[in-house]
Amino acid sequence: MENQPPGYIENKDKVKNRLRRIGGQIGGIERMVEEERYCIDILTQISAAQAAIDRVALALLDEHTRHCVARAQTAKEREEKTEEMMEAVGRLLKSR
Repeated sequence: MENQPPGYIENKDKVKNRLRRIGGQIGGIERMVEEERYCIDILTQISAAQAAIDRVALALLDEHTRHCVARAQTAKEREEKTEEMMEAVGRLLKSR
């Protein structure tokens, strides 16, 4: 299954567009700092960018579950993909 395209392949453009928008948000936050904007306004924008990143992560997890886990050929492979996914979830939660 490693040689197969990733689960998000059908939504690749959508994922890329979302990441570009997030990049724009980060650029906007940088400009806010440069302009010495009010701290709370900057923190609000940081929160919005984090939420956007979280939405991308959840979409990728969903695609992984539906594509890689659900379509695994064997129980062993399914278990490996599930374990891999749970480790990724753990890293995402730990970063909070």
